[in-house]
Amino acid sequence: MTRAVVAAVLATVPLAFAAPVAADSVELPAVASVLPSGEPCAKASTKTAEDAPWTRKPLGPSRTWQLSQGEGVTVAVVDSGVGTDIPALSGRVTPVGDGGEDCVGHGSFAAGLIAAAPREGVGVAGLAPRARILAVRGTDTRGGGTAANLAKGIRTAADRGADVIYVGRVTATGKSELTAAAKHAAERDALVVAPIAPDTLPKKSTGKAADPAPWYWPAAAPGVLSTIDYGPDGKRPEDAPEVKGADLAAPGNEVVSVGPKGSGHYFGSGSSLAAAHVAGAAALVRARHPDMTAAQVSRQLTASAYPADTPRLDPYAAVTESLPDKQGATPRPAEAHVPKPASTQPRDRALILAGVGGGLVLLVAAGAVVIPRGRARGWRPATGEYPDAQPENGQPAEGR
Repeated sequence: MTRAVVAAVLATVPLAFAAPVAADSVELPAVASVLPSGEPCAKASTKTAEDAPWTRKPLGPSRTWQLSQGEGVTVAVVDSGVGTDIPALSGRVTPVGDGGEDCVGHGSFAAGLIAAAPREGVGVAGLAPRARILAVRGTDTRGGGTAANLAKGIRTAADRGADVIYVGRVTATGKSELTAAAKHAAERDALVVAPIAPDTLPKKSTGKAADPAPWYWPAAAPGVLSTIDYGPDGKRPEDAPEVKGADLAAPGNEVVSVGPKGSGHYFGSGSSLAAAHVAGAAALVRARHPDMTAAQVSRQLTASAYPADTPRLDPYAAVTESLPDKQGATPRPAEAHVPKPASTQPRDRALILAGVGGGLVLLVAAGAVVIPRGRARGWRPATGEYPDAQPENGQPAEGR
C-alpha cells in the first residue's frame, strides 16, 4: 500500500490497527503531570499490564529492534525526575543532582516510553530498550515547571553529552531563555524533542479551560522537534487543547508505561507522552546512523513519517529509509571529472623523427638512382640540359 493510500485511509476512518488499551483489562493508576498541593507522592503501582498496548501496532517496535535498539545513545529526560528503582530501566539511569527522585511519576513514565526493556510476561516496553537515560530535573518536586528551570535542564543535558533531549513541559513564556537553551543544545549536536502544548490547560474562574497560547516554548524554538498526540482511534481527545503546527504526531493518548518505582504500570494521556515516543525513535535513528547530525535525525523522522495533516511517526521507516537531499530532489551523482588532454609533445617528437627518417630514406633512394647515372656520364649534364651551349668545332659531342 502506498503512502498516499495510507494518508487517505487515515484521513477518513479511525486507525484500523486500533486495539484495546492494556488499561482496559487491568485497572491502572493514572500518571499526573503536576501534583496538587497536599497530594502524596506517587507510589509503586501494584498492577501490571500483561497485554501489549495498542501503541505496539502503529509503532512496530519488534521489527525495528532487529535493526536498532538505541544502544550507545543517551536520552536526557528533562522532567520531574526519573526513579532509579525501576526494574525495566535497571542500570541505565544516570541522575544529575536530585534527578533520580521522582515524586510525581511523570518523568519516570516518559523514560519508560523511551527506554523500558521488554520483560517476559509483560507487554509494555520502550521504543529504544537499550538506550541510556540521563535524569535531569526540569521542574520543582511537584512537577511545576518554569522557563528558567526548563532552560537550565536543557543546557545541563546538552553539556552532559545527551544525544537526544526530551522535555516533558512547555510554557507560554520564556521565549528568549528557551530559544537560547535550544540553540545551546543544537550547537552540541543534541536533538531537543518537546510537546507542542501542555497536556492540560489552566482553568478559568468559570471552571472552563483557558484558551491555548499561540506559542509554547521550547517547542516553538528553531531546531526543536515539536509533537502532538493521538489515541487508539487515531484522534485526539475531545478535551485536548486544539493546537496546530506540530512537526510530528505520535501515540500519546491512553498509553501505558512504568511508575516512579517498582515493576507496576500507570497509564496516561497527553502530547508530552507523544514526545517521549518521538524521543525514543530519535534514539533508534541515532544508534542506527551515528554519523547523522541532530538536524538530520529530525528531518529523517519527519520525512519518513506517515503522510497526514500532521505526519505520524514511523520508527521503522525512520531507521531504514534513504531520503533525498535537503531540497527534496533525488541526490545528484558526483560530478564527472574529465581527464586533462594528454601532452602533445611525445606525438610531435614522434612526427618529427618520422619526418626526418622518411627524408633520409628518400635521399638514400634518390642517391641510389642519381649516382650511377652521374658516373656513367662522367658527371656531365645530359644533352639538352643547356640549349644555349654550342658544340665544339661545330660537331656534335657524341660524334667527336
